[in-house]
Amino acid sequence: MANIASAIKRVRQNEKNAAVNSAKVSEMRTAIKRFETAVQEGADNVEELHQHAQKLVDQAVSKNLIHANKASRINSRMAQKLNK
Repeated sequence: MANIASAIKRVRQNEKNAAVNSAKVSEMRTAIKRFETAVQEGADNVEELHQHAQKLVDQAVSKNLIHANKASRINSRMAQKLNK
């Protein structure tokens, strides 16, 4: 354990930020899965789910939670499923 006050504070901040980041990534993955299941079932709100999932993917890129190339790949795959 750190002895210096600033190091102790940094540990607290890192734990808090890690929890927020993992929640954002989890929310993004859940939105993607909801979109994919809606496409398979032929639901009516597929377009809304696609927009929501794409928005969360783009937000994850802007927060550096995922790489830009991965986001592009995810968005491309979702667009292909939407257009089928």
